[in-house]
Amino acid sequence: MFHSTNYKTENVDFKTAILRGQALDKGLYMLNNIPKLEQKDIFSFKELNLSDIGYNVLSKIIGNSIPSKDLKNIINDGLNFDVPIDFISKNDYICYLDKGPTCSFKDFGARILARIMQYFLKKLDSNIIILTATSGDTGGAVAQAFYEMDRIKVVVLYPKEEISNLQRKQMTTLGKNINAIGIKGKFDDCQKYVKKAFADKDLNNLNLSSANSINFGRLLPQTLYYFWSYSRIIEDMNEEVIFSVPSGNFGNLMGGLIAKKMGLPVRKFISAVNENDEFPNFLKTSQYKKVEPSKNCISNAMNVGHPSNLARLIDLFNGQIDEQGIIIKQPDIDLIRKEIISYSINDELTKSTIKTFYKKYYKILEPHGAVGWAALEIYRKEYYNDLKYKSITFETADPAKFPNEIIELINIYPKVPKSLDTIQNKKEFTNPIEIENFNDFKNYLKNYF
Repeated sequence: MFHSTNYKTENVDFKTAILRGQALDKGLYMLNNIPKLEQKDIFSFKELNLSDIGYNVLSKIIGNSIPSKDLKNIINDGLNFDVPIDFISKNDYICYLDKGPTCSFKDFGARILARIMQYFLKKLDSNIIILTATSGDTGGAVAQAFYEMDRIKVVVLYPKEEISNLQRKQMTTLGKNINAIGIKGKFDDCQKYVKKAFADKDLNNLNLSSANSINFGRLLPQTLYYFWSYSRIIEDMNEEVIFSVPSGNFGNLMGGLIAKKMGLPVRKFISAVNENDEFPNFLKTSQYKKVEPSKNCISNAMNVGHPSNLARLIDLFNGQIDEQGIIIKQPDIDLIRKEIISYSINDELTKSTIKTFYKKYYKILEPHGAVGWAALEIYRKEYYNDLKYKSITFETADPAKFPNEIIELINIYPKVPKSLDTIQNKKEFTNPIEIENFNDFKNYLKNYF
């Protein structure tokens, strides 16, 4: 069962949490109890492929909501791409989460969520409209994952001045059941409009839901690459590993925190943020203050001044924060600091990391992965006693999504994966309406749906 992080509405089952997306009281759904895996089972993942690990983990949480055969089909179909892990130096590894169809880690959550939603909607003989806000990669992953699903229409809002051309084209070249709209504003504005739409009674008849990581179904599959990458590099049972996690809306980090609660042996989470430094400041001061407006950095998918999933993180550590960023109940801040350290990496350091990493290892980092690697390097210098522990840094998108930055920094045009190359010259479907505020968005939804 799931509760709302605002605690003002009833508990719901898995199916309701997935189809509803956001709780009725504007909170996020969170598990009442996180099931545990035995250490021997986690260690046995060394012998399993990604789909089998996925079934072992997800079935623990989903339970009887989806029969085993159907869940296995969903996972096999959703996770049909490679997740390579490279040894870099000493005890440090990079896990590449950019080999899915949209070359972003968001493919993990979006593809599984789309198939779970379609499964439930077919059982219910029902239809749904997905609203999604994106700072860069989520929109493309959601659009591709839900494309041509007959029971689901999708509306994606994106800040049109703050995403790359390829990121935009992954959303705007599809058409059919996918509607992508660039707005005048920031990602936080996109997210605010989506959340307000869910809570607006005038839109109740539209049967709205979310595919952002505010939907637990998007978050849940993101536990899998933690178990997967861990299983590929460890040698001993109970061996602890450090994870450096590029963090924007904090769905990536929450996947890891849930994995740890399920039993994954984690020495430390490094939450690597860009210049939107609300979280590291919170850890330092115990006072939470949003970054408004959010800062525009080259790691654009992380340009989030108030992460939605912070509500789940605070809830996990026995506190409460509302959707406005007001802390209702202070969490166990000492325990958070014990499990998570956070560094803010500015654009200058991000760029220098891309250059020095290529010079040293002849491998290309994109901006988000560079933020993660830069944070790991700071951690390695500060915590000498942890040098013996292996680390995994997540590379969250393909460098080809950011060609201008890569060319400028290392004078190399990154190879474009086939899935991105095919959309370069495709026709884009233009915005049906100019959206500058919530009322514009509300009118669009009422008029077009």
